[in-house]
Amino acid sequence: MTDSKNNQVCIVCPSPAAAFFITADGRDYYRCPVCRATFLDPAHRMPREREYERYRQHRNHPDDPAYRAFLSRLAIPFLEVLSDGQSGLDYGCGSGAALAEILKEAGHQVELYDPLFYPDRRVLEQTYDFITCTETAEHFHQPAAEFTGFDRLLRPGGRLAVMTCFQTDDAAFVDWYYRRDPTHVVFYREETLRFIAAGLGWSCRFPVKDVVLMQKPSSGKD
Repeated sequence: MTDSKNNQVCIVCPSPAAAFFITADGRDYYRCPVCRATFLDPAHRMPREREYERYRQHRNHPDDPAYRAFLSRLAIPFLEVLSDGQSGLDYGCGSGAALAEILKEAGHQVELYDPLFYPDRRVLEQTYDFITCTETAEHFHQPAAEFTGFDRLLRPGGRLAVMTCFQTDDAAFVDWYYRRDPTHVVFYREETLRFIAAGLGWSCRFPVKDVVLMQKPSSGKD
């Protein structure tokens, strides 16, 4: 799955040695040998206005039982580790902010941030006990900066919960439904997320498929 295309800087690590991986639907993808992330060539990303138009078509209503059940894959294990009455940020919450409603129903305070639907950046000037990031990390154009930002937003001992479909099977990559969404520009393996957590000095675990729970140290020492 290689050819003579030049290496690129990984958008996750960022290693300078991300190598061409494959072309699918006329778009080039690269694989990082260090963190094992796979990402779309930035030159092949959708224009922002078309990307945002696709997001406006999403229908993720908080009262939709099927969508709440989908989010419960993250919510159930995450609520098990949260202390009572914590404050959090639902980052990239979309138009419906369904996960925030689930967490509020469990007694937590939740602020919202989404660059399109909840763009008030004042919430990014606070710190939080937890951050949730569901079906959002695959859209990050600059994942390294996003995860560093989460570290700044979390208080000592704070937790980050991420849900995204992990990339596992290279042979199935071209036909993988998750890759075929043109707004999905970066794909993580478990080792990618372990690499990110280790680089921040965080712990991480994978309670269920496609969910990672990370925790920032409670002090300056691991």
